[in-house]
Amino acid sequence: MTRFISADFLGPQQRVGTPNGYKASILLEELKEAYGLQYTTQGINIGQNIQKEPWFTAINPNGRIPAIVDHDHGGLAVFEGNAILSYLSRRYDTDRLLSFAPDDDDYTRAESWIGWQHGGLGPMQGQANHFVRAAKDKIAYGMQRYVGETERLYGILDARLRDRDYVVGPGRGKYSIADIALLGWANALGGTTIPIHQFPSVQAWLARCWERPAVQRGFRVPSAPASSALQPQEGEAAQQAKELKQLVDEAKKQYGYVYSSP
Repeated sequence: MTRFISADFLGPQQRVGTPNGYKASILLEELKEAYGLQYTTQGINIGQNIQKEPWFTAINPNGRIPAIVDHDHGGLAVFEGNAILSYLSRRYDTDRLLSFAPDDDDYTRAESWIGWQHGGLGPMQGQANHFVRAAKDKIAYGMQRYVGETERLYGILDARLRDRDYVVGPGRGKYSIADIALLGWANALGGTTIPIHQFPSVQAWLARCWERPAVQRGFRVPSAPASSALQPQEGEAAQQAKELKQLVDEAKKQYGYVYSSP
């Protein structure tokens, strides 16, 4: 039995999971469907800094989610979303339905794209979301810097998916942990004011992944996202998004930003 510990942030009007947490929950749901793997979850209210309490830092010294404790393997604690993807697929995806054998070149390709997400897309999109939405002061340089870098990175992903269904694998690719590493972030792209239709191959890939029942279930653990990049915003949320995009566009103009992605 694996115990999965994820974020559950309670805000003024919403209760949402975080992009990194969905890496673990989606893979666990895929493993449950494929192999019958059972797990339990414990939500963490990061708005109350529960992840900083001693019991949690004993599992993850960095005080961040997600983290898991594998009670079927001596109570081993694993933290960092990408390490969790690697661990769970290596130990429990015995038929390589969601991953690749270590001697397969696609194993290394998957590692490369997962590393790209971990070191690039996740941090840049996280900063974009912070400067656009969370920061009290709307700093023009910060907004255009991180939104611009997020756009550049999604341009790379869009090019990768232009003639593929999934990020890694032979032919048009195979759904794998390389895709799972990206799903939570791509689903939250709208928070940066970047419309997903700007990247049609990413949009089609995300919609394709959303068709999987385990993905749908994984996105509901510990609670469903407040919105999806695939769904148009409405009402007050749409108006706020429009105003924020105007601020970002003005910041881009102020600093001479021009979109470019290889």
